[in-house]
Amino acid sequence: MATVKDVARIAQVSAAAVSRVLNRDDNISVTSEVRMRIIKAAHDLGYIPPKQRKAMKTSKKLTIGVADWQIIRQTHANMRLSSLDCLVQMMTSEYDITFKRLLFGHIENVDGVIAFGVFTEEEKAFLRSVSYHIVFINSDQHNYEYDQVQVDFDRGLRQITEYLLDSKRYKGVGYIGGLYESGNIRIGYHRLDGLKSILKERDCYEPDFFHVGEISRESGYELAKKAALSGSLAEAMLLGSDEVAEGALEAFRELGLRVPKDVAVVIYQDIETLHTKWPTGTCVEMFPDYVWQNAIELLLDRIGGKRMQAVTVTVPTHIKIGDTA
Repeated sequence: MATVKDVARIAQVSAAAVSRVLNRDDNISVTSEVRMRIIKAAHDLGYIPPKQRKAMKTSKKLTIGVADWQIIRQTHANMRLSSLDCLVQMMTSEYDITFKRLLFGHIENVDGVIAFGVFTEEEKAFLRSVSYHIVFINSDQHNYEYDQVQVDFDRGLRQITEYLLDSKRYKGVGYIGGLYESGNIRIGYHRLDGLKSILKERDCYEPDFFHVGEISRESGYELAKKAALSGSLAEAMLLGSDEVAEGALEAFRELGLRVPKDVAVVIYQDIETLHTKWPTGTCVEMFPDYVWQNAIELLLDRIGGKRMQAVTVTVPTHIKIGDTA
């Protein structure tokens, strides 16, 4: 069984800091990044402070619906939902929360909704019919009626472009990624268009270095292999998702391409649809636990009647420099 010392070792902080953060001591002064390192370490180890384990026995039960069909295909699992228990238990002892994945058009009995992506008016009307308490994640709400968490993806793309072109002095940046479109659902377009726009601003966009197919390991493999054999790999390639990265890196290995000596690689990670196989790789990542934590806190405030005014929280993306670029 994990201990507070195990959490402290992984988070690279003192055991006292771990104890105070996990027991929600408001008087401790730590940065948001350190706080999230502690929460993530405890989350990964499944560690829950004894005080919170005891409080869980009298918690009020809540069900939160998750509308994720705009960012994850319904045929794919949302791995985050099965691993949120530890995070929630560290956040609150007042509620015992379970999460239920929503399907558009199917009414479910939930106490609130966390909605990921950009929704049509019809979809938003459906969400309102499920619950008035809604937090939108990376949406396009401009009426300030609902709470929002906005992820600054553009900042991460700009930072990684500057790192590759200015700091590492690679001569070009390319892309291997996937797109998915079904009705009003469009996945993968924002990151692709964002990178193109940034490179065009710098007069560095080369269409031959961009390879787009489906969001799958198989597509990543075929795209990477074709790009390598046709000589259309840039010195640095951004891989658009974990799934695509699996296939692309497999193709590079089969072809004898060394990373980063022959081709530098950056993996674009957002809500982490897969457990990463490259923990030491260079990547553009958001803080997924931090996004969930903010969304849950905002929702609980509304459910508990603690606040009426809508709030928008902006979460930065983060460049993790590793050994692949």
